[in-house]
Amino acid sequence: MTGVEPNRLDDQQLMKELETIHRTRHDTLLYASNGALRAHNERMAQLEGEYLRRNPRRRVAAARTREGARERTGAAGATPTAPGT
Repeated sequence: MTGVEPNRLDDQQLMKELETIHRTRHDTLLYASNGALRAHNERMAQLEGEYLRRNPRRRVAAARTREGARERTGAAGATPTAPGT
């Protein structure tokens, strides 16, 4: 595996690495060798794991949860509710 260990990156460097790896994900999936895809998966998991370790209380958008997705698809005419209600 190449690259700096995620725990050695400062917050700004970690975000830059995450942005880069997510930007290249689609092309890697479609066009890279199996070995390159495995390396990409491993690096992405390391970077994302470090981000989650540093941000255990990150903001989670209600619409990005299973319950929020069900509300979007199951209640087409429903009135939106305020957070926490």
